[in-house]
Amino acid sequence: MSPTQLAIQLLFQIAVILLACQAVGRVAKRCGQPQVVAEMLTGVLLGPSVVGHFWPHLAAWLFPAESMKVLFPVAQLGLALYMFVVGLEFRMEIIQQRIANAVAVSLVGMVTPFVLGAALGWEFFQHTSFFPARTSLMEAMIFLGAAMSITAFPMLARIIHFKNLAGTTMGTVALGAGAIDDAAAWCLLAIVLASFDNNFRYAILNIAGGLGYVAATLLVIRPLLARWARGINEREGLSDSGFVVCLILMSLGAWFTDTIGLHAVFGAFVMGTAMPRGVVTRALIDRAQPLTVALLLPLFFTYSGLNTRIDLLDSGYLWLMAGLVLVAAVGGKGIACWLAARATGIPHREAMGIGTLMNVRGLMELIIINIGLQRGIISPELFSILVIMAVITTLMASPLFDWLVRSPAPVTPKT
Repeated sequence: MSPTQLAIQLLFQIAVILLACQAVGRVAKRCGQPQVVAEMLTGVLLGPSVVGHFWPHLAAWLFPAESMKVLFPVAQLGLALYMFVVGLEFRMEIIQQRIANAVAVSLVGMVTPFVLGAALGWEFFQHTSFFPARTSLMEAMIFLGAAMSITAFPMLARIIHFKNLAGTTMGTVALGAGAIDDAAAWCLLAIVLASFDNNFRYAILNIAGGLGYVAATLLVIRPLLARWARGINEREGLSDSGFVVCLILMSLGAWFTDTIGLHAVFGAFVMGTAMPRGVVTRALIDRAQPLTVALLLPLFFTYSGLNTRIDLLDSGYLWLMAGLVLVAAVGGKGIACWLAARATGIPHREAMGIGTLMNVRGLMELIIINIGLQRGIISPELFSILVIMAVITTLMASPLFDWLVRSPAPVTPKT
């Protein structure tokens, strides 16, 4: 396809994706699910699991392989912009007040599912063909442990926004713990890839570069931006050039963390937290959020769904293994985070809400396991099992949250 044909195809794909997301969203809303879940399911429905399975010619016409090279960068831009907005809404003062809670929830929510995932990795490695011959026992255990430990940070952010939890203790602790967990999971993935390629310089660059980026952004860029914002606050307005400067910083942050292997979402989120509060953040949110949420972000969720398959679970044994993984995932993440939140003094209902929110895997899980499949670390069967786990833990989050927490009564109000 020529560049012109690819551009025309992209416009048509955007129309199809948005129309499908709205249709699925209406059904999801009646089931108590946020729009973000509808967008994830839309991708699965439009992909090889449903449309591609029953109407392969239609799927090939709608989403030819060559067009994915254009849809992918647009989808990544939408994700980065959204995580930048999440960073703008992230309330550092609450996380500072609740740092013990966030760290405790993060550690327990990382260690417990990692241990369970590593144990499953050992069992699968010894008694199944879920890992190709090239994958070592250590790589299998670390990879599955990381996959079980991750929290879907973008999905978590949208559910928190949907539930009006942004800025509350519950939402902020969950976001802070989720951010730490995801960063740790990506570092574990870097170790697996380094071992798989016999090149540990990649893992060192990943971890050291991420820590250096956070330090430089919060200790150097943030004070400079605060000084720059004084004049803006006096004028009570962010100019077009100022808006562009903020977008440039967001893009550079996303580019850097993606380059070192931590994924663009972290760079964009951390840069959002560094933006001066007040006039600047309000202006950035007002300008960036509507188009990002309505147009660009659905492209990311749909793109990820287009690359997943759930039709490979074609035996009772594979479904049994999927159930085992699901039980370990819910117990290791949701229940463990609830207990950790309670142990650090958070009220019972809010602790249950945090545990429910932390159990969301969603598309960060899909990203990690897609990397594992593409690199040959896991088999297609294990990939499908992990997809099922990611979809179910995400689907259960919103209705379970409403049932356990009965929002908004138990939610600590914004301060």
